Amino acid sequence: MSDDEREEKELDLTSPEVVTKYKSAAEIVNKALQLVVKECKPKAKIVDICEKGDAFIREQTGNMYKNVKRKIERGVAFPTCLSVNNTVCHFSPLASDTSELEEGDMVKIDLGCHIDGFIAVVAHTHVVQDGPVTGRQADVVAAANTAAEVALRLVRPGKKNKDVTDAIQKVAAAYDCKIVEGVLSHQLKQFVIDGNKVILSVSNPDTRVDDAEFEENEVYAVDIVASTGEGKPKLLDEKQTTIYKRAVDKNYHLKMKTSRFIFSEINQRFPILPFTARALEEKRARLGLVECVNHDLLQPYPVLHEKPGDYVAHIKFTVLLMPNGSDRITSHPLQELQPTKTIDDPEIKAWLALGTKTKKKGGGKKKKGKKGDKAEESTEAEAEAEAEPMDATTNGGAS
Repeated sequence: MSDDEREEKELDLTSPEVVTKYKSAAEIVNKALQLVVKECKPKAKIVDICEKGDAFIREQTGNMYKNVKRKIERGVAFPTCLSVNNTVCHFSPLASDTSELEEGDMVKIDLGCHIDGFIAVVAHTHVVQDGPVTGRQADVVAAANTAAEVALRLVRPGKKNKDVTDAIQKVAAAYDCKIVEGVLSHQLKQFVIDGNKVILSVSNPDTRVDDAEFEENEVYAVDIVASTGEGKPKLLDEKQTTIYKRAVDKNYHLKMKTSRFIFSEINQRFPILPFTARALEEKRARLGLVECVNHDLLQPYPVLHEKPGDYVAHIKFTVLLMPNGSDRITSHPLQELQPTKTIDDPEIKAWLALGTKTKKKGGGKKKKGKKGDKAEESTEAEAEAEAEPMDATTNGGAS
């Protein structure tokens, strides 16, 4: 079999083996997220929690596909990040960082895992407190979550990317929040975390993407970030950037010995997917990464900020566009929410009333007695049920 034929065969969800790998990666991601949420307590060091998330993913993936003939790559697909309050994304500090969580902090957790290059990613927002989340914090989490629920129902074969962009902005506005600019939801492919088909978070003249239609057997990372502020985040300090991805199409002969050493290590250990500089020797990395970034050998994932006092919420999920409907494979239950706003808009309610599964003709038989069937049946039942908008009258323990 030629490489092209093998690639065609492996990249498609029509192969049960590929679906299994996506779902196995998702199971690890969901458990890692659960672990990280439990660790989010006052006085906990952010870097320690990030390390625990990554270590869990490495350990769990390391136990899989051990005894196979062909070596199967597996591990972290996106390093664990904890971005607090008005920090929007990508905060995964170096070992020397002393930042700690405080009571009432709003934490965006973002992480990813892959098995054989089939990637599952997730992001979730958690407030470090007991009891319900209230006020504007509740509004912004509800905005992100309801937008994610609407996106889940619109990322389906036949629909277009711009339909999703318009809808999520409308949802955020209903909670008097803004969708954060510059966030892209990408198609996922084997070893590709930022595929060419994308959904723009906010349409504006500065950022244009090609119109695209969703198709059966595609996989997407749907990425929603909402803010109580303006939704126009800024880079405050380049030194905070610790996550990078090798730009595989770029080459340059580095001048500094340190840069060459670091770049060689990156090529060996992290040739394709994003990694954290924490995995490299810190002093050497600080020096060597600069030249690599300056010559476009690495793509940085900058730490962005809204204004102090703004609250930012992040929900990201991985969805498989299966023949029988959309299968959201990564998520975590939210805390109880008591938002100040109520959704009355009939269009938003109509979106939320859409099912995520396509009805099969002739009612397919269900297999019995297999472990995990009950869970699958219940998630399908939930998917068929309409999502509730989160408003002042509902609690927010949705998917």
